Amino acid sequence: MNQVVRSQRDDGPSSGCGPLLPPMAEAQRPLRLQAFEGIRAAGRVARAQLARDLGVSPASVTTLTAELIEAGLVEEVAAPRDGSARGRPPVALGVRPQAHLVAGIKLSDREHSAVITDFAGNLRADATLPATPGARAPDALMDAMETLLERVCALAGLGRGDLAAVGLGLPGFVDCAAGRVLWSPLLDRRPVALAEIAGARLGLPVHVDNDANLVTLAELWFGAGRALSDFAVVTIEHGVGMGLVINHRIWRGAGGLGLELGHTKVQLDGALCRCGQRGCLESYIADYALVREATTALNWPHHAGQSQTVLLESLHDHAKAGNEAARAIFRRAGRYLALGLANVVNLFDPGLIILSGDRMRYDYLYARETLAEMEALAVNAGRPAPAVQTHARGDLLWAHGAAALALAAVTEARLGVRE
Repeated sequence: MNQVVRSQRDDGPSSGCGPLLPPMAEAQRPLRLQAFEGIRAAGRVARAQLARDLGVSPASVTTLTAELIEAGLVEEVAAPRDGSARGRPPVALGVRPQAHLVAGIKLSDREHSAVITDFAGNLRADATLPATPGARAPDALMDAMETLLERVCALAGLGRGDLAAVGLGLPGFVDCAAGRVLWSPLLDRRPVALAEIAGARLGLPVHVDNDANLVTLAELWFGAGRALSDFAVVTIEHGVGMGLVINHRIWRGAGGLGLELGHTKVQLDGALCRCGQRGCLESYIADYALVREATTALNWPHHAGQSQTVLLESLHDHAKAGNEAARAIFRRAGRYLALGLANVVNLFDPGLIILSGDRMRYDYLYARETLAEMEALAVNAGRPAPAVQTHARGDLLWAHGAAALALAAVTEARLGVRE
């Protein structure tokens, strides 16, 4: 006799199907938040245009914007008009810049940088501070942060208490949601509850993220990524980082630690990486990797006391002068970079790849041969490879990303998304 086996679901009521979305998931952001973001993105926009952009009625936009004006976040501004137009000047909506001020700070082992922006994203002041190389105790790093913040506030004519929040970026593995640094070359211990420590020191809300995510936020808020739904940023400096935007939002992974491109493996039992493992992409491309190769290939033991920056400049000068050993070092790094970029293309199919960081001055890293090899290594789907742009804008771009992190947090808190 055949036995009929029933699943447990057959014996009781249905438990439903489909994704279980938590309250206030990304797709369910409040309409007033969407309206505010639309106004800030446009700079100035008429109510009728905002209604069309949001796909809601003009009456709904009138109600929403009245609430934003009453809250002091939005104001009416004069709209551009045709010189031949007559009658009352048209009125548009814009973010009230003085509603909130935020600071963005990028910490590194070479130079710390900071900016202050208003609520509309306008730059109020910027400042830099020389950094102490190597890992340091959290208190020592916070001393530098506090000194830099005081400096940039003084340049802006502000007190620390005038700020609504601070965004803080540094290299390493950072859990943005928890505000914890799980590992960073700037810190001599792990993990560190950096947002809590910095917040207690400054008396302000502090939001912490990986510096590659912050340069990606800078491109999303202020740069080439504003009009793109999907793009990737690969940073090459003291390490190799990556940020990814999907559907106009930065993607961090389930635990906030995704997209560590520099620590993907390109060689089993390969070169030693500063993370302690071997064969990481970073260990073939980053500053210390190039200097390590140059010290051996060019017989530079007498340069051991010089900074990596000076050594890299010397290596580049040698390559430009035709030194084959120096050129071979850059060519090898370029091939590994091509491999990493091809993996990004194969995994994410971004609309644009931005190569960012101070090392973009070393054109051997992104020479035509490197990009051609990236295309050869990527899956041939019969379509052109994504465009690649190089941005060597300096550390202030990263600080702008930290300011964007703070702006987003303040916006969501004021509009009821965050507690």
